Amino acid sequence: MRFDKPIGTLLLLWPTLWGLWLAFDGVPPSNIFWIFLLGVFVMRSAGCVINDFADRNIDPLVERTRERPLASGALTSKHALSLFVCLCFAALLLLLGLPKSVWPWSLPALGVTIVYPFMKRFIQAPQAVLGVAFSFSIPMSFVASGSDFGLSFWILMSMNFFWVIAYDTVYAMSDRADDLKIGVKSTAILFGEHDRIIIGAFQSGVILCLLALKYVLDLSHWFMICILIVVAMFAYQQYLINERDRARCFQAFLNNGWAGAIIFLGLLAG
Repeated sequence: MRFDKPIGTLLLLWPTLWGLWLAFDGVPPSNIFWIFLLGVFVMRSAGCVINDFADRNIDPLVERTRERPLASGALTSKHALSLFVCLCFAALLLLLGLPKSVWPWSLPALGVTIVYPFMKRFIQAPQAVLGVAFSFSIPMSFVASGSDFGLSFWILMSMNFFWVIAYDTVYAMSDRADDLKIGVKSTAILFGEHDRIIIGAFQSGVILCLLALKYVLDLSHWFMICILIVVAMFAYQQYLINERDRARCFQAFLNNGWAGAIIFLGLLAG
């Protein structure tokens, strides 16, 4: 479940909090907040488990993942599937505490969680599927609040999708050499020598969406200050990936945990 590596939880947490605060036009009800918060931990854990199950024959061939429990043989596929079922049951219990209108959304959310780990075998841009998976909490937040899918919703969805493509391509750059040998696909491979430029384009898309949110929601100058900080963070990430060094690419990926926090603080302050 990778509790020792919280970056995945943070990257799922921030868009969830963005969605809740926008959907409820401020602080969401405490019961809704805690259910979504616990849901982030449960579903991120479930995603890790099913991902490691899907990659149990690939991870031993990748330097970064060869010590994972299934890859190393410390656990079996039966252990992984049993844990996945338990986590899904926990998610179901949390779901029952949300309005019934949210319940149907859990099915496609679970479906894309299961499907995503297998996509690297079939499509050139599996990161696009991850972008959908890591955005599902946003419509669920709006449905839970009874809000319409207005302009701010679509801006937020687009922003998170661009962000996921950008940071997960950086993440994939650290595994590109191994992935090419194995034959699995990623946007880092698809973009090739243009990877940094295209990542920059997606990061620019995030900034444009932030500016659009400021305009649509009439947010204060504090939000603009946070946007400028995010611009600086993206520039720093571009600096880190300049030489495409494995360790520095992973460092740039981790930096996105802080970028998501700055955006949330901007929404609070704005």
